[in-house]
Amino acid sequence: MATGKVKYSEEELVAALKRNERNAFEFLYDHYSGALFNIISKTLKDEEKAADVLQESFLKIWKNIASYNPEKGRLFTWIMNIARNGAIDAVRAEGRKPAMDDIENTVVLNEKDTYEDSQTVSSDMKAIVDMLRPERKILIDMAYFQGYTHEEISEELSIPLGTVKSRIRTALQELKQYFAV
Repeated sequence: MATGKVKYSEEELVAALKRNERNAFEFLYDHYSGALFNIISKTLKDEEKAADVLQESFLKIWKNIASYNPEKGRLFTWIMNIARNGAIDAVRAEGRKPAMDDIENTVVLNEKDTYEDSQTVSSDMKAIVDMLRPERKILIDMAYFQGYTHEEISEELSIPLGTVKSRIRTALQELKQYFAV
């Protein structure tokens, strides 16, 4: 059966992944690999290394899917964090920090819509992030678009780690309101 014809709700997909169904993993890869590759390559700035990290990320997802808990967040958020952390680890293995640069070409994904169409770039998302208070916007940019850890943000901006975490949490809650149905 071609994966393009298989449709899953997020709940069905998670259940099928936990049963180790091949079609579910093919569906996951087909629908999420492009978005994850963009996240990884923005951090690494090297397509070959990004492809390696993408494959490692999917292996990690496959091996750890049993630990995914939908009560803690969406599937996309969970796999995005695996990919993002893999990219950060790869950058650190090279002995460097993720670069601080212009993110205007970063692929930004609306988590609510990602499940249905993970390849779609949301041009409105950047505008929505831009509506955040400046002290929250920079933290979202650094954490989710540039691959910085909370600790690195704290050091880079010379603000307490607790402040970084609470501002990011507040910003994410604010962003969620834009996508509530």
